[in-house]
Amino acid sequence: MDLKQIRYFIVACEMRSLSRAAEVLGLSQPSLSRQIQLLEAELRHHLLIRTGRGVAPTPAGLRFLAHAQALDDLAQHAKQDMRAFASISQDKVRLAMPHRVARRLAPHIMQAFRRKHPTAALTLAEGLSLEMNEWLVKDRVDLALLYDPPPSTLVRYQSVYREDLVLAYTRSCRPAPPPSVRARDLGRYPLVLPSAPNTIRALVEKTCRELNVSLDIVAEVDVVHTILETMTQDSLYTILPRSALHDIQGRDDLVCSSITDPVIMNNLTLATPDRQTLPPLVESTANIIRDLDIRQLFA
Repeated sequence: MDLKQIRYFIVACEMRSLSRAAEVLGLSQPSLSRQIQLLEAELRHHLLIRTGRGVAPTPAGLRFLAHAQALDDLAQHAKQDMRAFASISQDKVRLAMPHRVARRLAPHIMQAFRRKHPTAALTLAEGLSLEMNEWLVKDRVDLALLYDPPPSTLVRYQSVYREDLVLAYTRSCRPAPPPSVRARDLGRYPLVLPSAPNTIRALVEKTCRELNVSLDIVAEVDVVHTILETMTQDSLYTILPRSALHDIQGRDDLVCSSITDPVIMNNLTLATPDRQTLPPLVESTANIIRDLDIRQLFA
């Protein structure tokens, strides 16, 4: 039985889409389909069935999925153990995080890492939470800090910090909101928000959808500084993590209102591959992150 085919099947079940799974695995969709067909032929069972939204495991596929995950865990553990034995993974660890998080946390992580592991190297990568989640699945990084990642059987998540989102605007903006704005009233304000998929956009839309609130999104902009320039020109509003306002230099004209009923909180998580054990250097790096006073560093 081919371990790669088993891995392909697990990812297809996770993504619920052959095209999405092929993208994550770096394959063409026909190649992925062919490998799963070969696995089905060997097992003499259909493992996946097409649905209106993609694919789903058949009853036989669900039964085999438990075996596949156990085999994949053993294979990944064996690979990591041999890497450690060859001193490949003992002298380097790869960490990914969003740009704004890196600005605040990376210097402290680096300092603690060098103090604990003076002969090892820490490689930092920056990106969007969705793409960094895929980096973990593809084994391009060893661990990552992600905002509000989707549930996954391939990745283990631990919440390390939660922060409230606020309605941000310039002092000259009219009408000026009150100090606190109820979530059900967000539809009153013309908004500039990042385009989907974006974790802030998803959080705000989920909350408003549950409250039956229609947002007035007049522009979609993915770069924070461009959002702020757009707000200044057109008296618009945006929604940001509270600490993001302090990351913008030379903009003392920015103010914010708290969002209440409910408070909308983002969730910064420490993400690692879902394996029984991590290499010692990766586990040590994870502990460095867990020990940080992230609330103070974001204050």
